[in-house]
Amino acid sequence: MYLREFSLKNFRNYNSLNLKFSSNLIYFIGPNAQGKTNIIEAIFLSCTGRSHRTSKERELINWDSDEALVRTSVEKQEGSSEISIYLSRNEKKRVNINGTQTKRLGELMGHLNSVIFSPEDLKLVKEGPVERRRFMDIEISQINPRYFYYLQQYNRVLNHRNNLLKEIQRKPSLRKTLPVWNEQLIKSGSYIIQQRIKFVNSLQNISREIHKEISHGDEDLSIEYRTSIPTKAAEIGEIRESFSKELEKKEKDDIERGVTSRGCHRDDMGIDINGADVRTFGSQGQKRTTVLSLKLSELEFMYNETGEFPLLLLDDVMSELDPVRQQMLLKYIGKVQTFITTTDINHLPQSLDSDREEYFVEKGSLSGDIS
Repeated sequence: MYLREFSLKNFRNYNSLNLKFSSNLIYFIGPNAQGKTNIIEAIFLSCTGRSHRTSKERELINWDSDEALVRTSVEKQEGSSEISIYLSRNEKKRVNINGTQTKRLGELMGHLNSVIFSPEDLKLVKEGPVERRRFMDIEISQINPRYFYYLQQYNRVLNHRNNLLKEIQRKPSLRKTLPVWNEQLIKSGSYIIQQRIKFVNSLQNISREIHKEISHGDEDLSIEYRTSIPTKAAEIGEIRESFSKELEKKEKDDIERGVTSRGCHRDDMGIDINGADVRTFGSQGQKRTTVLSLKLSELEFMYNETGEFPLLLLDDVMSELDPVRQQMLLKYIGKVQTFITTTDINHLPQSLDSDREEYFVEKGSLSGDIS
């Protein structure tokens, strides 16, 4: 997978930007708050249709404009794709692939895949389940558009069900309509749980070996999917049956509280080192190593699933890594097209002095050939 061309119009602090890439290693260098991360954000937007920094798409549009445009041209083994994402303050987002407007955002998934690594990724092991669910959802959606569709459907049904639970408190006769929403929640939720179990099981095998290498064999990394729906295997029939029993068992409590207490929106990904929870007992170094192991595992997972490595987006992380962790990253840079932002080129390992492109970023403008 290779990003050939990239252009922005009125995106964040860029009025206009047009780039053509001819190497596997691209640097964006400059002080903070100049627009380096905005480029990474736009590339990620082209992969998933969403920003990794904000859910408010209006924030992506330049202050002096009412609309923005992001265009990418990508080459893959199966052919090339042209992706355009149009953002507006007054209209819905539009996504075009090869000149045809998509009907659903899920149609974008898989055309351009990426793994992004930034200092904020420590949230994976520092904060609550929301961050880990988001990690799973982004990764699986990129290789499985059907998963993305079911995820959207699940969230809609969950919202309807929660509203109904509150209404039942005022009007008990509405309780008879609850099974309709239960069935829809079970259908989409069971598929999500099944795919998350498969994903985590695959990631476990990869990340354990990577983590052992980084820690010189001293640490055993273990990850598992922890679901509120009891299940021993990723069998869809078993998950559906268990999901149904849980909703039935918790129905009275759900009505009293006005929220759905069981389902994949409550689930988590457990992360342990040597049997101890990383979030609670891990040192700062162990947490950094864990995140790096998971991110590198994403690369391998995507390759195993699609036959191609995704883009690697490194947003100001090299200065945060010690030489050992940097060396692990170097094993993958060269396999994949990598985009790196940094405030200081001296923060990058000398062994990266290979064929590369460099751009200096200042106030939403780029200048190249600065080496």
